[in-house]
Amino acid sequence: MQKINAEVVSQEKIGTDIYSMWIKAEEMVSCARPGQFVSLYCRDGAKLLPRPISICEIAKEQGALRIVYRVAGKGTEEFSAYKAGENVSVMGPLGNGFPLKEGRAILIGGGIGIPPMLELARQLTGQKQIVLGYRDSHMFLKEEFEAYGSVHVATEDGSAGTKGNVLDAIRTEGLQADVIYACGPTPMLKAIQAYAAESGTEAWISLEERMACGVGACLACVCKSKEKDEHTNVNNKRICKDGPVFRAEEVTL
Repeated sequence: MQKINAEVVSQEKIGTDIYSMWIKAEEMVSCARPGQFVSLYCRDGAKLLPRPISICEIAKEQGALRIVYRVAGKGTEEFSAYKAGENVSVMGPLGNGFPLKEGRAILIGGGIGIPPMLELARQLTGQKQIVLGYRDSHMFLKEEFEAYGSVHVATEDGSAGTKGNVLDAIRTEGLQADVIYACGPTPMLKAIQAYAAESGTEAWISLEERMACGVGACLACVCKSKEKDEHTNVNNKRICKDGPVFRAEEVTL
């Protein structure tokens, strides 16, 4: 983990309020893993806390990281205006990423939980079935996922793919796997947690949460866990430090 001034290589808008930014971060790419995140700092000194954003892609040869994020407040609105050649203060890579397991895998991304699954899809070597959940037919990153496995889509309004959620798509398509990986909103992860337990499938989930420090010191992003946290000696896990990726049965959602 380190804090650097990274150069913005490129940035483009790829969906409604969704932006893709490549940053030059040679110091980070050698140790970055799928499922980890970086914290970006605003130039406005009034915005003290950094914004955590998942790593979407790792380009080791170019020494660059890609982040894909949604504009959700003043901080991310500031980032969306950055141009190539400008600098951004970044700390990372942070957190624990996804383990790379053998066998058939189902990769599930919902909403802004879709981007961190792209690098995982690239690095996994077994059969990959990718399930992406969107609100409607405005589907960012879908074509890029198609290079790494079979892609199945669920939309809330039924305008593309299966009408409903990602589990509806899994059941409709009859998908089966040895391991499930997922990132998305908590209700989606809770449903996947129950599905994995019912089917006896190993599952790894990446939790979304508001983070303050990003390094586990402030205890602002804890979740309930089955085991006691060695840091606090209570049944909590720090999402930024112990996660954001957990084995599904480790945590209570």
